[in-house]
Amino acid sequence: MKKALVVGINNYPSSPLRGCINDASSISTIIETHGDGSPNFDVRLETDVQTKSELKTMIVELFSGTSDTVLLYFSGHGFLNEIGGYLVTPDHAKYDEGISMDEILILANQSKVKNKIIILDCCHSGAMGSPTISGTTCQLSEGTSILTASRDDEPSMEINGHGIFTNLLLDALQGGAADLRGHISPGGVYAYIDQALGAWKQRPVFLKQT
Repeated sequence: MKKALVVGINNYPSSPLRGCINDASSISTIIETHGDGSPNFDVRLETDVQTKSELKTMIVELFSGTSDTVLLYFSGHGFLNEIGGYLVTPDHAKYDEGISMDEILILANQSKVKNKIIILDCCHSGAMGSPTISGTTCQLSEGTSILTASRDDEPSMEINGHGIFTNLLLDALQGGAADLRGHISPGGVYAYIDQALGAWKQRPVFLKQT
């Protein structure tokens, strides 16, 4: 069994975004079925989630159970401070900006799910790829893959109603990253996006523990 939580948030009170719901909806559609139309992920699509509590509850539920594979996709605002990176929700406040990326990694590491995929299209998303927990570098648990739109010190840009990263991710999943047998791997998706970004300033980050 494979399940996915796909989240897109546009409606931030002071700094709204335009492409995140488009991104989430497109990702949801493409991962629900295989190319031949057979079922793939059982997708929960959530847009404009209003509170940190709501989103964190969904993430905890995603990593619970014993599914073969789970996927978390988030498109929205990201935030970085001296403590770490955060997925920002519309109810954010100073010193309570959102859900800690370190906490999400803890949930993934403790999960009994065999394969865990985390994909983030938000500013500073690379903080998920270089987390610090209790002052030490945190290792990924077996079966965990992380793909982020940018490094921890970089923005993630939008253009024409989509995030640049997610636009390339969609191309990759539609066959751009397929190998000679037609298989698509997280590493192949990263390589496709990294090469296609060309001169754009943001650089994707990919980590995997097999």
